[in-house]
Amino acid sequence: MYRDAFFIDGGWAAPSGPDRFGVISPSSEDVVGEVPLATGGDIDRAVAAARAAFDDGPWPRMTPAERGEVLARAAKLLAERAGQIAAVTVDEIGCPVSNPASQTGLVGPVFDYYAGLAAAFPFERTVTAGPRAGLVTQEPVGVVGAIVPWNAPVTLAAWKTAPALAAGCAVVVKPPPEAPLSTFVLAEALRDADVPPGVVNVVPGGREVGEHLVTHPGTDKIAFTGSTAAGKRIMSLCGDQIKRVSLELGGKSACILLDDTDVAAVVPMVVGIGMNRSGQVCAAQTRILVHRSRYAEALEAAGVTAAAIPLGDPHDPATVIGPLVAERQRARVEGYIGDAARHGARVVTGGGRPIDPPKGWYVEPTILGDVHNAMRVAREEVFGPVLCVIPFDDADEAVRIANDSPYGLAGGVWSADPARALAVARRLRTGAVNINADFPPFPLVPFGGFKQSGIGRELGPEGLASFLEPRSIGLPASLADSLGASSATPATPGSSATPAAFGGGA
Repeated sequence: MYRDAFFIDGGWAAPSGPDRFGVISPSSEDVVGEVPLATGGDIDRAVAAARAAFDDGPWPRMTPAERGEVLARAAKLLAERAGQIAAVTVDEIGCPVSNPASQTGLVGPVFDYYAGLAAAFPFERTVTAGPRAGLVTQEPVGVVGAIVPWNAPVTLAAWKTAPALAAGCAVVVKPPPEAPLSTFVLAEALRDADVPPGVVNVVPGGREVGEHLVTHPGTDKIAFTGSTAAGKRIMSLCGDQIKRVSLELGGKSACILLDDTDVAAVVPMVVGIGMNRSGQVCAAQTRILVHRSRYAEALEAAGVTAAAIPLGDPHDPATVIGPLVAERQRARVEGYIGDAARHGARVVTGGGRPIDPPKGWYVEPTILGDVHNAMRVAREEVFGPVLCVIPFDDADEAVRIANDSPYGLAGGVWSADPARALAVARRLRTGAVNINADFPPFPLVPFGGFKQSGIGRELGPEGLASFLEPRSIGLPASLADSLGASSATPATPGSSATPAAFGGGA
C-alpha cells in the first residue's frame, strides 16, 4: 500500500519531484497508503519509454501470435493475483471484500481473450480487381495514453491495455489519485509475463498530469473512461492535434419492467444490480421504469429490498454496500437526494447517512418514488446508491422515457416473454442491454455508449480494432497471388483507375 516509485521502462523509477499523496480509506477515513505525486517530467519519461519501445523495440515487430503468448502468460499471472488486487481495492476505494469479482472478474479473462484473438484476428487481407490488387494491413496506432477512473481501476486499465498490446501498441497508464495502488499489481504481472521494457508504464497522478498526457506530442491515441464532463475536455484537446480518442463516459441507464413481469421476484434483483459497488458504476441501471398497474407493488418491494441490504465495513464478508469513494462524492450524492425531495420526489427508504458505522463516507441505499424523467436525479449521473422508480403506461412510453436521456450506455428489459423483451430492447438507444438478467457475454462482445456516453467501443473484436489503423498497399496481381488472397473483390466501375483519379500523380 506504500509505493516510492513509478513503473517506467520495465522497472521502478524514482519520481522527479518530492511530493507524495496519501490514499485515504473511504471506510476508516485514515491514510492507508501513499504514492509519489507525478509531475509532467514523469509523464515525459513514461512517454519517451513507450515511444522508444514502439518505434524501435521488438513488441510491434513480433507476430500477433507471439504477442498472444505473452498475453496468455499475463492472464495466468493476473488470475493468480486476483486476491491481491481485490484486497488492495477494499482499502483503496471501499469495494466490499464480499464482491471481489467486481474488481477482478474481467481482468485476467480479458487478457486471455485478447491472447486468443491476437492469433486469429485478420491483421492482413489481399483483394484483387482484374489486373490490380491490394494488401490491406491493420497497423498498431502507436503510443496509447490510457486514463482510468477510481471505481474499477485495474479492470478498466485491463480493458485498454490488453487490446492495445494485442495490436502491438505501447501504453502509458494513468491511474486516478483516489486509487493509484492496485494498478501497480497489473504492471508487475505484465513485467513477469515478459512484456518488453517500455511497452507498459504506470504513472498515477491528478488532472494536470492527465492533461499533459493527453496533449503530449508523443502519444498517438487517448483511451479514457470517466465522467462525460472530463470526456468533453479530453475530446477537445485531442481535436487540436487530430489525435485518436476513445471515450467510455457516464450513464443514466433505464431498466424496464413490462406489465407481465413477476415484480416480487424481479425487483430484488434489479435493486441489487443497481446498488452494486454502492451505485458507483457507469452502467448502473438507476432508473427503474415500471408499468403503472404494478407501480405501487414495485415501489414497496424496492424499498423493502434496499432497506435490508447489509451496509458496513467493506472488510466484513457480510457487507454488500460499502462507502462512497470520497467525502466529496458523499456530498454530491446527498445533494441529489435533497434536490429530488425538494422537487416532489418521495424518499421511500434511505436518503441519509447511517448511524453505524460511525466513520466512513456512507450513504444509505435509497429508493425514490414519484419521480418524473425531467428531474435532475433522473437525468444526471448520481454515482451513488440511489434508484429512481418511474411509472409508464405502455411499452411505447417506456421506450420514450428510457431514450429521453443525454446518455445511452446500458439498460435492461424484463418480461415473462423474452421475445417481447427483445422487441423492446431493440428500440433502446443504448450500447448494451440485458434481458431478464441475461447480460451480454463480455469480453467477447463490445461495450460502450451512444450519445454522451462515449465514442468507440471496448472489449470484443471492436476493442482491438480501436487500436489499429488500416493501411492499403497497391500490388501487382502476381504478387498478391503469392501472398494468398484472403478475399477477392470483383472488378467494379473505376477499379482500374490510375492514381491520378484519387488526386495523386500519374
